[in-house]
Amino acid sequence: MHLSISGPLGIEDGEIILFSDYEHDGPMWSGTGPREVRKPVVFKAPFSVPPSVRVWLTMVDISNEGNVRMDVQAEAVNAQGFAAVFRTWGDTRIARVRVGWQAIGAASHPDNWQVD
Repeated sequence: MHLSISGPLGIEDGEIILFSDYEHDGPMWSGTGPREVRKPVVFKAPFSVPPSVRVWLTMVDISNEGNVRMDVQAEAVNAQGFAAVFRTWGDTRIARVRVGWQAIGAASHPDNWQVD
């Protein structure tokens, strides 16, 4: 993806716990087959257009009794936020996951206004 910005640049980052399923025997820990967790992230201030968003694992607690399979992505990105999405499948058992994220894009500015 190519990011081209003219005007003020906005950068926001954070870290969130996506789930902690071992505490209540949730589906990521006790289930099998395809599983998914989505968590919405709302930016502190909206961007003027959808920014470029990256997510990455900052902590994963996983069982050693099966294969390690995981996918983490930012989906449904818009100017106000995005969904942090974690997927696994098969016999993988994941107790908990924390992800970091960063959004970079054209910043909204109070002087940017439109005439109807």
